[in-house]
Amino acid sequence: MTLYLRLGAEVAAALEEGRPLVALESSVVAHGLPRPENLSAADAMLSAVRQEGAVPAMVALIDGHLHVGLSDEEVARLATTDKVAKVGRRDLATTLAARALGATTVSATMIAARLAGIRFFATGGIGGVHRNWQSHPDISSDLAELARTPVAVIASGAKSILDIPATLEALESLGIPVVGYRTTRFPAFYVADSGVSLDQSSEDSVKLARIAAAQWSLLPDGGLLIANPPPAESALDAATLESWTAQALREAEEKGVTGSAVTPYLLGRLHDLSGGKTRVCNVALLLSNARLAAQVAKEFNTLEHIS
Repeated sequence: MTLYLRLGAEVAAALEEGRPLVALESSVVAHGLPRPENLSAADAMLSAVRQEGAVPAMVALIDGHLHVGLSDEEVARLATTDKVAKVGRRDLATTLAARALGATTVSATMIAARLAGIRFFATGGIGGVHRNWQSHPDISSDLAELARTPVAVIASGAKSILDIPATLEALESLGIPVVGYRTTRFPAFYVADSGVSLDQSSEDSVKLARIAAAQWSLLPDGGLLIANPPPAESALDAATLESWTAQALREAEEKGVTGSAVTPYLLGRLHDLSGGKTRVCNVALLLSNARLAAQVAKEFNTLEHIS
C-alpha cells in the first residue's frame, strides 16, 4: 500500500473477502463523453460489472489521494467539474502534489489497480503508435505500461485513429500477449476488424482466465491485452471510418493541431462526420468490455481459490 492510496469501502470489503474486482478508468467520464451522457455511461458501466458478479473500482485522483473505488458523489464530481486533469503515468506525482482533481487514463489506472491488488481493468481502447510516427514520433505510454504492470486490460483493441499494424508490432516487441475474444482479427475501437489478424483467441472467459493465470505465473511483472470487438449492432464500417479519419487528420494538420490535442480533436470530428454513430458505438463497447472483464475476473477468482 502507498501513502497516497485510498480504497472505497466496497472495494476494501471485496479485497478483504476475496471477491472479484474490475478497475475502471475515469477519463472517459471527465473527458471522453459529453454531459450528461458521461454520467449515465459511468453508472451503466458500474452496473454492468455488478450484474456480472464483480465489484467495480473506478479510479481517480481526488484532493491529494489516489482513489480506487468512488462514491456516487465522487463520480458525479468528475462528470460535472470543468478542467479535470487528464492523468497518465507521468502525471500522477504532479497531480497528487497539487491536490488537483484528476481523471485517470489507461496507464494510470493500471498502476492504481496494481497498487490495490486488482488484476482486471476494462476500458474502451488502448493508445498505441500514432500515424506518421516516422516523422512525428508519438507512442502512447499505455504500451510500456502493459509491458511492466501485471494487469489484464479488456478493450476493443486500439483506437482506430492509430497506426494499427505498428501498434501490434510494438506490442509484440514488448512481449505483451494479445488475445482476441471470439475473434481472430484485431479490433480497432469502432470497427470489429482492423484488417490485422491475431495469433491467439479464446471463445470463453474460462480460457481467458487461464491465460492470465499462466502469464502471471511465468511473468509476474507484465500485463496482457484482451481484445473484445465492439458489439455488432453498433460497430462501424471500416472503409467508411477510414475515409472519415483521413479527412479529420487532414483538417487537424491544416489547423495546426498537435500533441495531446490531436486525439480529442480527431474523436470529435469523427463524431460529427458519423452523425453521432461513433459515440453510440463508444458507449456500447464500454459496457461490453465491462461485462467481459467482470466475467474473466470471476473465473480467475475461481482458479485462485482452487489452486
